[in-house]
Amino acid sequence: MGDLRYSDVFVPGGFPRHTYNPRLELQLEERVNQVLENLCKLIIVTGHTKSGKTVLVRSILPREEAVWIDGGAVGQEEDFWTTIIDQLGLFQDTDIGQERETEAELEARGKAGANFIVAKGEAELAARISNSEMASSSQSRSLSSRVSALKGLAAAHRALVVDDFHYLPRDLQGDLVRALKPLIFDGLPVVIIAIPHRRYDAVKVEREMTGRILPVNIPAWSEAELAFIPSTGFPLLDGTLSESSTQRLASESIGSPHLMQEFCRAVCRAHGISTSFGGGSADLEDAGMTGVFAETAETIGRPIFEKLARGPRQRSDRIPRELRDGGQVDIYGLVLHALARRRPGLVTIEYEELRAAIRDVSAQDTPQLHEIARVLKHMSDIAATDQSSTPVIDFDEEDKRLHITDPFFVFYLRWGDLDR
Repeated sequence: MGDLRYSDVFVPGGFPRHTYNPRLELQLEERVNQVLENLCKLIIVTGHTKSGKTVLVRSILPREEAVWIDGGAVGQEEDFWTTIIDQLGLFQDTDIGQERETEAELEARGKAGANFIVAKGEAELAARISNSEMASSSQSRSLSSRVSALKGLAAAHRALVVDDFHYLPRDLQGDLVRALKPLIFDGLPVVIIAIPHRRYDAVKVEREMTGRILPVNIPAWSEAELAFIPSTGFPLLDGTLSESSTQRLASESIGSPHLMQEFCRAVCRAHGISTSFGGGSADLEDAGMTGVFAETAETIGRPIFEKLARGPRQRSDRIPRELRDGGQVDIYGLVLHALARRRPGLVTIEYEELRAAIRDVSAQDTPQLHEIARVLKHMSDIAATDQSSTPVIDFDEEDKRLHITDPFFVFYLRWGDLDR
């Protein structure tokens, strides 16, 4: 194992071949694996972003064995079907050809005095060689991308996985589920991956799928499950990590194996190693561990935080607002400081909870409901247009609830420099 690099052992955002934890006691793999057993149901895998949903499904349905579609890359229905066509190597044009052979009528002319049999044979031979004519015609029929993709999936019986299904517009979700429903009923393996508070989108858009769905919820990782990653990975690099250090990393991972993988990589970089600890300890002093968390926060959380703090390009609500600690922000910064004050996990926050947090950090009167709602709506829109696979926050205007969906954003609220 001495030739392994730390980047091979700890793989945030990819398939961690050396530190994959199947969480056997939860039987998650067994449940997803049912899709390959003529289940005739749509499997919906839900869990908070960075909780290992995609890694779990890939362990059962590798990309080279299934058709994978990233919902974030689908702008319209045509994108969905053409992705399937490309991955299956299908063609939408069908040529239908016809061919016939005609022979000209020949009059055998024998030579005077020639043997009749020989003359007749010569005449027939000449007819076959010199007077044979070929005629052909062809027609082309072009199939729609939707028909081509569905026919191809049915013929190949190849599993279909739609990652980040919640990213698709609601009306498009309905169209896709309705189109795939007959194939699902015929046993085609279809898996949808989504975040929790959108778990029933498929049912809402297609009522006929009720009773034909198998939900598989990915719970947040326990600290013991997260500890599996460093406990398995560092020995592969000929290093050890103490129980106390492992526990601290697990407690800051917010139930996310992706964050734990990031921490372990940062620990390796802090020690300056690439392949081996040479039998030494991977522990860091408290200042070093704080540096790991600060580095991780700046790397993974700063960009989206800055976008949310800036708000929309044009707005008229840049009124300075005083904070209790003496700082000064506008209403967007005020909301973010209030969220940081709560040190949230991956939660749904009711309006009154957020308003109470705003009162705690603000040195002025609390903004009105419509002001806060407008800010949250703008932030949600900004998050939805970000290039990340899942919006970090999602505001439900009707119920006035804020869903915090990304552990990276949560981690930045805890460890990032909000006032920089």
